[in-house]
Amino acid sequence: MTNRSMISDELAKYVLPAAQFDGLSLEVLDAPRAARFWSAALGGGTVRDVGPGRLRIDAAPGRSPREILRLTTVRELRPQATRAHLDLRLSGAAPDVLVAAGAHVVRSPGPDPWFVLADPEGNQVCAYPAADDRPSGIFQLVVKCRDAYAQARWWGRVLSGDVIAEGSAAAVKAAPGFPWDYLVFDPVPEPKVARNRLHWHLDLRDRDPSALLLAGATVLRQPDAIHAPWVLADPEGNEFCAFTERL
Repeated sequence: MTNRSMISDELAKYVLPAAQFDGLSLEVLDAPRAARFWSAALGGGTVRDVGPGRLRIDAAPGRSPREILRLTTVRELRPQATRAHLDLRLSGAAPDVLVAAGAHVVRSPGPDPWFVLADPEGNQVCAYPAADDRPSGIFQLVVKCRDAYAQARWWGRVLSGDVIAEGSAAAVKAAPGFPWDYLVFDPVPEPKVARNRLHWHLDLRDRDPSALLLAGATVLRQPDAIHAPWVLADPEGNEFCAFTERL
């Protein structure tokens, strides 16, 4: 993603709370099996049990402390694929380590110079062969959407990041605490029709998400217990958890 042009911030009239990205959450059927793959994808992140049916994979040494993946066991997965996925760089030319951890190859490099992999439960990951001295591991979170520029402007404002354009796509970069190079918004013609299996967490400065709601977020579920998050959706319906305080 190259910085061809800065996109004007149309949300400047809103005073949004300082929000910081705090990792991802993925719905799974078999958390231990999923953890074996995702620990490898995260470069050897530490897996720990955080409650019934829930595992947390923390960042590997030398990685951002907010490179976190939480695995939550559900009874069944919705048939539609999530509109969010991760892109990573391999340590070599082929995804042998990830295949050994349970992935299968959906598509090898061709006109597009990357592998498309599926984790043990079908969640797709784009894996780029090593080509230079950039480190291996995840480097961007990609979200499919109808209006890439509007989504990037909104999230750039929420996360206090810079917004850039690349053709029909747009991205947020340099957001404080964001663990990867880019949060990318990739346009597709179809609307969102089901809950994402993969969503993200935010830590909010304020005691409630009022400013986010004023800016266009919607409430999907209010906190139902102490330390529970608000479950919100962005203007295109992508779910995220917003915490005002944590244990």
